[in-house]
Amino acid sequence: MSKRDYYEVLGVDRQADEKQLKSAFRNLAKQFHPDANPDDADAEAKFKEAAEAYEILKDPQRRSAYDQMGHAAFEGGQGGPGGFGPDFNSSMSDIFEDLFGEFMGGQRRGGGQRRGGAARGADLRYNMEISLTEAYTGKSAQIRVPSSVSCEDCSGSGAKPGTSPSTCSTCNGAGAVRSSSGFFTVERTCPSCQGRGQTISDPCTACSGQGRVIKERTLSVNIPAGVEDGTRIRLAGEGEAGVRGGPSGDLYIFLSIRPHEFFQRDGSDLYCRVPISMTSAAMGGDIEVPTIDGKKARVAIPEGTQTGKQFRLKSKGMPILRSTQRGDMYIQATVETPVNLSRKQRELLKEFDAQARDNSPQSEGFFSKAKAFWDGFSA
Repeated sequence: MSKRDYYEVLGVDRQADEKQLKSAFRNLAKQFHPDANPDDADAEAKFKEAAEAYEILKDPQRRSAYDQMGHAAFEGGQGGPGGFGPDFNSSMSDIFEDLFGEFMGGQRRGGGQRRGGAARGADLRYNMEISLTEAYTGKSAQIRVPSSVSCEDCSGSGAKPGTSPSTCSTCNGAGAVRSSSGFFTVERTCPSCQGRGQTISDPCTACSGQGRVIKERTLSVNIPAGVEDGTRIRLAGEGEAGVRGGPSGDLYIFLSIRPHEFFQRDGSDLYCRVPISMTSAAMGGDIEVPTIDGKKARVAIPEGTQTGKQFRLKSKGMPILRSTQRGDMYIQATVETPVNLSRKQRELLKEFDAQARDNSPQSEGFFSKAKAFWDGFSA
């Protein structure tokens, strides 16, 4: 039976670079690997075919020879389809490591369990809501967290007090077993000890051999001044306890800040909308406004203040995290239109409006332009 073209096997064109070859082989290996298709001879054959094609094409010299002569370049040679050397596994170890992690029961690098060791505990998340004032001053808080903790009866070993775990007889403590699959060796997580390297014949009754139990703990949390909404605080080692003495995970506290009745926050700056009476805005004057530290600040309002006018109070905003500096506070004026007028007030306003000439320049300018706009349509 004639062999298929190696490029056709991998599903790439002849100009494919090393990255494309590797990606194509990885996808095929995931699809046809013997461990993903037990007792499937057709899948195993396709896997070997893909591995053979990749082994040739990934090597520049072999690829050049194949491009010139095809399969004939390796007939009877040592570097061809029948010549997979002992370095075949190591040459593609990064690919196989990914595959083992996905369908061989093991953990990838950086995962929670180490072969031959106890599993690391899971990380926990705790959501905490604080006020804007507490974000300004910082605070110390006590939180209650239900989580897995090390079993006191067995000291986290999982074995009944007075006994201890024994070395796994299947893997001799390695946490993994090896078996031959075609032309290379496959390493799997030990099915007897699940990669821990130890087995327990007489488990602890308090924790059922897990080495940990569920318990509510009280923890102290220090919240620094200047934290923002969404800030994450990490408490190392305060997550769930590991299985059978494994290292604990971490606890992550996510902060959210309640809306304030006066202030809106933008980074380290604060904004406060302050209503100003029409007469104060027209004639000017002084107003007192609250600040985030609970004090008062006096702000001078000049004559003719319009809605939207901002007044800056330097360094009256929020602290900048891990800094001695503070943001600013901005007062946004909102000129308030009088309501529920008495008859006398109406008469006074009408008299004022009758005598007003150049008191409303924005209105005069707008309506003059509007008149010209309408005249342009009627012309």
